[in-house]
Amino acid sequence: MLLTEDVKQIDLFIVSKTCWLQQQNLWGFLVSSGIPGLFTSNAGEGPSASVPLLHPCRQQAAILDDLVRNVPLEFDFLFSKSHAEVISGKQEGVYAWIGINFVLGRFDHEDEEDAVVTVALGDQGKSLVRKRTVGILDMGGASLQIAYEVPDSGAISSPQQEEAAKSLLAEFNLGCDVQHTGHMYRVYVNTFLGFGGNFARQRYEEHVLNQTYVHNRLHSQQTGLSPKMPFLDPCLPVGLEDTVVRGGQTLYVRGRGDWQACAELLQPLLAGSNGSHASLVETYKAPIDFSNSEFYGFSEFFYCTEDVLRLGGQYSAPTFTSAAQEYCSQRWEVLTQRFRGGLYSAHADQHRLKYQCFKSAWMYQVLHEGFQFPLDYPSLRTAQLVYDREVQWTLGAILYKTRFLPLRDLRQESIRQAHASWLRLSFVYNHYLFFACILVVALAIVLYLLRLRRIHHRQLRSAQHTLLWLDKVVVPLGQGSVP
Repeated sequence: MLLTEDVKQIDLFIVSKTCWLQQQNLWGFLVSSGIPGLFTSNAGEGPSASVPLLHPCRQQAAILDDLVRNVPLEFDFLFSKSHAEVISGKQEGVYAWIGINFVLGRFDHEDEEDAVVTVALGDQGKSLVRKRTVGILDMGGASLQIAYEVPDSGAISSPQQEEAAKSLLAEFNLGCDVQHTGHMYRVYVNTFLGFGGNFARQRYEEHVLNQTYVHNRLHSQQTGLSPKMPFLDPCLPVGLEDTVVRGGQTLYVRGRGDWQACAELLQPLLAGSNGSHASLVETYKAPIDFSNSEFYGFSEFFYCTEDVLRLGGQYSAPTFTSAAQEYCSQRWEVLTQRFRGGLYSAHADQHRLKYQCFKSAWMYQVLHEGFQFPLDYPSLRTAQLVYDREVQWTLGAILYKTRFLPLRDLRQESIRQAHASWLRLSFVYNHYLFFACILVVALAIVLYLLRLRRIHHRQLRSAQHTLLWLDKVVVPLGQGSVP
């Protein structure tokens, strides 16, 4: 069982020699188990609403002890304390990266038709040309995560970057053994707490409230202190009225739907706030070759482009910007009318309508200002499903944990056993088939003989009737002709 310490989500899985346990079943057990202090709720609504948050490290041991004690009481499989652990955000990112690339077949190096990349193999001075992998972008309600392969180990240019890279770069071998360097990967993984869509909105509201109160004191104004003089929020649809309450202070806001102004207001939030959040701009990020790379955007990247704008899939910055600006400029009454008319995705709700303008601007800023993706970058795809199935980090965890198991030998042995079993079964079945054929042929002969016998008896009865008729008719006529 793995629990993520990242506040974005908690996913669980169990692997044993005898049983796979469905995540939903275990999740339902954990939610209803009543383990003290296991989960708290994430503030906000929407896709990340009620996302459980794991408490600080001091409570992890107690939580795991409760799980080890209670899980075996509910489920009948081998389970011990060594089967449960809390994974870091870095591990989660690595597992998610492995999962998506496995599903896309990027670890199969035999196919030469796909795009390739040249990879430096550590300090050996050797390079390898193999299939290009994809990077992932995942924005939840509370955090933001990025993971991508770094083909060139010489991309670090300073001691500070080298020190930062030690905690942000993961090197691992997905080959069958450590000698198979063809599956050595170097992946940059970073998780930014507080940069998810819902938490970013909270940070923005706090920023607006503080700035407005400071502005009012300096200029003796009353902006936002009453519904008649609201703060005009460029990140809300035109005419939408709302309130922001923080620490006993209330700010009245009304949407003015200016997407460009909203994006400009959000730019300072990329630098974090008061040292409590890492800076998305200043944090070390391994260089990305945007001319030879590919990324998938999940969670908020997909919801933000698809639920309302219906632009999920291949991402185009100009198209997205135009659609986002058009949406923000609409009056709230028009948007709700369109929503009731079914013009948006079935997954869209009132929360999505209300914060779509903000979240589209935030996603844009994160992507192009935070991660420096070019505006003409053609290789980003937003998705919820890959090949009609949801890709979870737990798939990557299974692949990583079992990477050195002799799966090929087991597979070949199972094939040989299956082949030998098939031969034995084939021998038996052939004998049965032979005897069955003989039985069918014998039965057919018997039926044929019986039919011939019936035909013969019918002909005999017909001949007897003919003779009787001749005796009754022909003989009397002959007697009447004598003189």
